[in-house]
Amino acid sequence: MAARAAWDAGGPGAAREALMGRRRKARELTLLQLLYQLDVQGEEDPRPHLDEFWRRHPVDPEAREFAEALVRGTKMHEGKIDELIARYAEHWELERMAVVDRNILRQGIFELLWGTGVPPKVAINEALEVAKKFSTHESSRFINGILDRIHKEQTPAP
Repeated sequence: MAARAAWDAGGPGAAREALMGRRRKARELTLLQLLYQLDVQGEEDPRPHLDEFWRRHPVDPEAREFAEALVRGTKMHEGKIDELIARYAEHWELERMAVVDRNILRQGIFELLWGTGVPPKVAINEALEVAKKFSTHESSRFINGILDRIHKEQTPAP
């Protein structure tokens, strides 16, 4: 519905911008609030928390669906994702990383390896934008390095 209104207002470029904006908002909500909450509380299953979370943070259905897919996928593959972080984050222990940075990496790796229909370069860029907004400059460089290496070494060649 919102994408259609954007299309009507400005054509395909405006519709794409509207979709990207909703997806970025979904990433920020899932990453910085829901994944953070689950991580800090040691929760594995996001389902018991979703209704309350969306009552506090209402978004359009498309953004909610995208966000929930990110959270479910990230949590489903968290063990493998954490192994990759430990392997690629040389001289860093996962538990000592900032919770925000750890979850930016988790979500970014999920998007790179298990996909959400987002091109890898876009997934990396979106992770970096979230890091720049909610973490430090050093963190965004660290995250970029890890995601870039994982993309180059772990994703199958086209």
